[in-house]
Amino acid sequence: MWWRRKRDPGILRHQPVHDGFVPAEGLRPEAAEAIDRHIERHFGPVESVYHEMLSHLVAVHVHVIGPTAERPYRTLITTGMSERPMSVPAEAEVSPYAELMIALPPQWPVPGTYPSGDERADWPITLLKQLARLPHEYRTWLGHWHTIPNGDPATPYAPGVPFTGVIVTPMLMVPDEARTIRAADGTEINLLALVPLHPAEMAFKLRRGSDALTDALDRGGVTELVDPDRPSCV
Repeated sequence: MWWRRKRDPGILRHQPVHDGFVPAEGLRPEAAEAIDRHIERHFGPVESVYHEMLSHLVAVHVHVIGPTAERPYRTLITTGMSERPMSVPAEAEVSPYAELMIALPPQWPVPGTYPSGDERADWPITLLKQLARLPHEYRTWLGHWHTIPNGDPATPYAPGVPFTGVIVTPMLMVPDEARTIRAADGTEINLLALVPLHPAEMAFKLRRGSDALTDALDRGGVTELVDPDRPSCV
């Protein structure tokens, strides 16, 4: 089930705060080790990793976990977003460190390299990388119930893809302990899910708020497992 949210703040538009390229420094060893252990424990063995060799602000790598008996689908998880803290307001009362995830059907054409040139296969990876860097590029933050359009005006993530934005949510298909990564130095890293949205769902959220949208998604059985053929829930 989806949780109840706080009042929606409306549309926020941000401007980049960095002039030019800012090289990433890489994750602290404590955080990197904690993320690796967490992935192995709660999601399964890593099948492959899409590495970044030259990164702006943070080095965002995407780990691909293959289908398992417990999770018969692929899971994609970022590492590197938590290299820097997000600019979280004090009233939010959440950790400034986060990583992102999304789940794909087992038949999804996961490319051997990224970018592969096939936008319909690549777009979930692109989405994870872009949103993992967004808080640091714009000095803002991502948390539960934030919605982010794909551009302004929003466009589909790839040709033939029905989704034009996402909502950030807690993971629904995991136990509670899988939602937070704890490093040896005491740092807590929230693992946030991305749920792609149709244009009608994005517009509905702006009109009616997060509670109304997530109630509709709940009725539609929507989770962090992407269904590229699902209809809009509103």
